[in-house]
Amino acid sequence: MTNAPDIVIIGSGMGGATLAAGLAPSGARIVILERGNRIPDDAPARDPWRIYTNSAFRSNETWLDADGEAFEPGNYYNVGGNSKLYGAVLIRYRKEDFAALEHYDGVSPAWPFAYEELSPWYDAAEQLFQVRGDAHSDATEPPHGKPYPFPPVPDEEAIRHARRRLEQAGVVPFSLPLGVDIDRWLDAGQTGWDGYPDLRCGKMDAETCPLAAALSHDNVSLVTGAEVRELRTGYKTDRIEEVVYEKDGEDICLTPGVVALCAGAVQSAALLLRSGIANSSDYVGRCFMNHNATAMIAIDPRFRNTSVYQKTFGINEWYLDDGEDGRPLGNVQLLGRVTPDILKIQVPQLPKIAARWISGHALDLYLISEDLPDPESRVVLNEGKVQLIWRRSNMTAHDKLVSKMRQTLRRAGFPLVMTRLFDGQVPSHQCGTVRLGDDPATSVLRPDCRTWDHPNLYVADAGALPTSAAVNPALTVAALALRTAETIQKDLAA
Repeated sequence: MTNAPDIVIIGSGMGGATLAAGLAPSGARIVILERGNRIPDDAPARDPWRIYTNSAFRSNETWLDADGEAFEPGNYYNVGGNSKLYGAVLIRYRKEDFAALEHYDGVSPAWPFAYEELSPWYDAAEQLFQVRGDAHSDATEPPHGKPYPFPPVPDEEAIRHARRRLEQAGVVPFSLPLGVDIDRWLDAGQTGWDGYPDLRCGKMDAETCPLAAALSHDNVSLVTGAEVRELRTGYKTDRIEEVVYEKDGEDICLTPGVVALCAGAVQSAALLLRSGIANSSDYVGRCFMNHNATAMIAIDPRFRNTSVYQKTFGINEWYLDDGEDGRPLGNVQLLGRVTPDILKIQVPQLPKIAARWISGHALDLYLISEDLPDPESRVVLNEGKVQLIWRRSNMTAHDKLVSKMRQTLRRAGFPLVMTRLFDGQVPSHQCGTVRLGDDPATSVLRPDCRTWDHPNLYVADAGALPTSAAVNPALTVAALALRTAETIQKDLAA
């Protein structure tokens, strides 16, 4: 590794790893700085008690909530970032998500470019992550330039039965686009993948796909255990001249030509605030978004859920139109299988026999509604600690989505429906804190993900998203990162 690389990428998650994959063929000298380490092969990756209680994978970091109370965030620092534990849903924002959309409680603003601008990068990201999907089963699916690389992950028998029941109840489930080689995954253990760490055994995450591709090039190096402390501008210049990181108690300084910040929506904003840069608009950390999300368990004593992984279909019946006032509500998708152990962990007072019965007769779902950007919903630093001040929005739409799905499940023969709204301590697709836009007064990044204030500083993670839409953001982050890689290559060649 050189101390004067052409490019420094901070973070190896969905944005950073994909950016590195896009840049690697250029021949530029690239250093990726990752705060975490690789998850070891002998980690307890299929043990829910180690994952969901006193996690073997979560850091011991604490943040502050809006009231200044400390909490442990559900974020992870590993090679591959949060994607190591994600549900592998690689779905596109809908075409309409790039335009202004009126919701019950406000307006989701338009992006500075249309869906068509990002469409070819979505195609490329789907190839890179080897997505399994079906572009024709969902009426809201936007146009694709290329078909999915592989057919959908198959429904298990119990899930096929549940899909038929929902169809008879009047909705049209679609096959989720997934980054999972299901045979390889199950060969390594009979569990679902949603929420389980990937030990490089079938989940298409940031480490196994783009990072592996990037590191196959001799011009790319990865430094783990490297926590970036500060970005420094030069004397009388607006360029980022130095990246200072700590490794093994030692401060190390790199002097790159280009810096790409991909540490995640919260940590990217925190680093910019800590460094005192890129914030002439005062929008760094603002417009924090975290999907309104509800877990729903639908129970029918006659239904036997024998599935292992479950998470293969979604419902977009009310994504763009609630069927009443014509306003969007959001997305519904299956959760990964909620086993008796997971249920017991989440509800400790529940007797084990009850947990086994509920799990065996339940269908588990995840409901997502868009969180609208609000400048007062933000990440700040409080005496050096990250403070998350999240202001919920658009709950009218979310409550309607929960009600619509509950009614549909009852029509489908599930008489008992239980729900739990996720709180701000659960990272439900954090985004928006370093937003891109076409107005430097209300954004941090230009439409090409370059900061307005510093010509050699880019942000290519979920912080760049100007809206949260109502679907998982991973594929959109990857598509933006590939598009940003092309911009950076053009700069290097100039």
